[in-house]
Amino acid sequence: MGNAINETDQLALLALKSQITDDPFKLFTSWNDFVHFCQWNGVTCGRRHHQRVVLLDLWSLKLLGNISPYIENHFQGSIPDAFVRLTNLKIIVVAVNNLSGTIPASIFNLSGIRVLDVVFTGSIPISISNASNLFYFDTSENDLIGEVPTMEKLHKLHRLSIASNHLGSGHIVDLGFLPSLNNATGLVLLDLGDNNFGGMLTETIGNLSTKLRKIQLGYNQILGSIPYRIQNLINLERIWLVGNHFTGNLSSLIKLGLNQKSLHGSIPPSLGDCKNLLSLSLAHNKFSGPIPQLVIGLSSLSHLDLSENYLTSSLLVEVANLKNLGYLSVSNNMLSGEILGTLGRCVMLETLYMDGNFFQGIIPSTLASLRGTQFLDLSRNNLSGRIPEYFAAFNLLQNLNLSYNDFKCAVPTKGIFANASAISVNGNSKLCGGVPELQLSLCNSIWSKKRRLTLASKLAISICSGLLGVSFMLCILYICWYRKAKKDLSSVSLKKSFLKVSYQTLLKATDGFSSGNLIGVSSFGSVYTGILEHDGTIVAMKVLNLQCHGASKIFLAKCKALRNIKHRKLVKVLTACSGVGYQGNDFKALVYDFMVNESLDDWLHPITGLDLLHNEPKKLGLHQRLNISIEVACALDYLHHDCQTPIIHCDLKPSNILLNEDMIGHVGDFGLARFLQEAIHNFNAKQGSSTGVRGTIGYTALEYGMGSEVTTKGDVYSYGILLLEMFTGKRPTDDMFKDSLNLHNFVKMALPYPVVEVADPMLLWEVEEKTLDIRVKTQEFLISILQIGVTCSAELPKERMNISDVVAGLHSIKSIFLATVHSEQII
Repeated sequence: MGNAINETDQLALLALKSQITDDPFKLFTSWNDFVHFCQWNGVTCGRRHHQRVVLLDLWSLKLLGNISPYIENHFQGSIPDAFVRLTNLKIIVVAVNNLSGTIPASIFNLSGIRVLDVVFTGSIPISISNASNLFYFDTSENDLIGEVPTMEKLHKLHRLSIASNHLGSGHIVDLGFLPSLNNATGLVLLDLGDNNFGGMLTETIGNLSTKLRKIQLGYNQILGSIPYRIQNLINLERIWLVGNHFTGNLSSLIKLGLNQKSLHGSIPPSLGDCKNLLSLSLAHNKFSGPIPQLVIGLSSLSHLDLSENYLTSSLLVEVANLKNLGYLSVSNNMLSGEILGTLGRCVMLETLYMDGNFFQGIIPSTLASLRGTQFLDLSRNNLSGRIPEYFAAFNLLQNLNLSYNDFKCAVPTKGIFANASAISVNGNSKLCGGVPELQLSLCNSIWSKKRRLTLASKLAISICSGLLGVSFMLCILYICWYRKAKKDLSSVSLKKSFLKVSYQTLLKATDGFSSGNLIGVSSFGSVYTGILEHDGTIVAMKVLNLQCHGASKIFLAKCKALRNIKHRKLVKVLTACSGVGYQGNDFKALVYDFMVNESLDDWLHPITGLDLLHNEPKKLGLHQRLNISIEVACALDYLHHDCQTPIIHCDLKPSNILLNEDMIGHVGDFGLARFLQEAIHNFNAKQGSSTGVRGTIGYTALEYGMGSEVTTKGDVYSYGILLLEMFTGKRPTDDMFKDSLNLHNFVKMALPYPVVEVADPMLLWEVEEKTLDIRVKTQEFLISILQIGVTCSAELPKERMNISDVVAGLHSIKSIFLATVHSEQII
């Protein structure tokens, strides 16, 4: 009898082989008379039922053909009821083939079945509860519909995945089957995401298996609040809730994971109400803006992961409240400022990842208290100063990454620093010493031997220092006297020389302000080029279009201030002219250095017909665009922070960025817009009228349109739009931007991938023939720049970056990228 049964199984398998028309992986080559069928590929025989087939695994083999009548199935058909005859069958795996149809109700009468991974339509049969040994049930990514039946007899169920179907109807009873899973005490995965489940989560969810680690409920129609008893699921690591209609607060949550790569906007401050929250992971999303004070101050947290977002600003002092924190990751964001000393109070930290941001300054000494740290990554920032020697005393430290910063002086050699494979200090050109494996240059011997100086050497140094100090004080006194004398002399000459250029001089220099000398027109006036008669200097002059009288005093005061502002990335104001024209109108003009390569706008959007007159068409490479963006940011930083009175540009745009013979960007018209607004405001105040903020459509900060005061944040917005335009090649006024779609949203929706859809094609053509690695790195480079542009052009001023952080960020991006590609020329 046993031999007959064995022969039946063998014939069934050979019949199956005969019906297969395509076997791309050559599975059936071992199915022959020379090998016992229990040893054939994909076949497993049982121990209790000797030499009987208990498992036939045809998973993802791309087989084509029909299943033999011996097994009663067709690969392109449905599973028939005849499967119930396979009484010893324990596992069914037919996914990723061409089977279709409905799940036969009789299949679950096989009480011994343990795995069912199928690809079918229809509804889940009520008989599923009969499969008392069912261990794994996966029907995800199909077209199943209807209600989910009770599963109260599935005591051994460990994993239930019915995601990405059409189950449920949006009604309140859709989740009625959940209490029937209470008996599945070993359940570790519950995946109901991407269906039509409605209703509410009740407190009974707290009765599910305490072994449950992951719950996926995203993208359904679930209502109500998060049940309080969900905290009973003590081993829950991840719960996905996005895409539903939950209300109320999440104060009962213990662990929350929303690693979706789809969430954007600000991190909700209401998460701070989760007073019992132990783990919060919002990594790999598109969250922007600062980290909410209530979230970073959640004292219950032991695990916080905010990596791979667009978060800005700095870490808050509230981080000191995280006394129980063991894991903190803020990697690959846009955080800036100094590393807070209060971080040293998080003495439970074992893992600290702060890499890929814009942190600057030194590593604070208070971090010496983090002696339990095992993994520490501060790479790809703008940190400076010496590497703290106290890291050598971190006995548990396994990996320390300080690469691509601006550290200097000697690398310690003790503790973890003795193991070159456990540390990374690449990209710090000012470092020296360390263990030989690091291959750093030797440090200056004076510093390495400074503790062995003799008494005579110390005395000699003291005497020399004293003499140098006296000499230095005498020099200071002389310089002060000289400056005072020069100031007294120049105060007279300045008044005489400042207005030495008359209306007639400028009229003659421009051939009567002829159209042939006209090189630009804006809302503030017309720009002409001309040659000053007395010295032959080629200059550019902006003749202001003032529609009010009596502004002469304000104009002169502003021009004197502007003339004394000097920065190598600002267009130099040579002089000014204020007088009366031939028609009796006020005439006011500013005279600038002439920039031979015209404006950035001319290079970003060249006129094709005019380009044919040049030897080469106008085009800006990746490196040039980055350099210009840094130069403009530096100029703004100077105007905002380094002038005696902060100057707000108010009209930053490509046509106001001028390029010299070396293609170095210079910001023009700085402060002019603000002056004109003041002059017009004063005139309208006398007339009893009002006017809105002037600027250029597309570049003007959104809040200006609602009557807000001009601020430096408005300039940052304009800079963000300018940056996006430079690297996408699209004006903010392009015809494609309609309704709610603008340049900011256009780029933001595309980040981080696919950046190729928004980047200027010219920039991608540069590396089209390079290696795949170089093309990928170029795209990452563009993503980093566009992220800064998106953050700077945020709708809310408080979410925009400080221009100083922009400068630091762009410098960091440039240095990291160039260091990464080494000698390969790609930009």
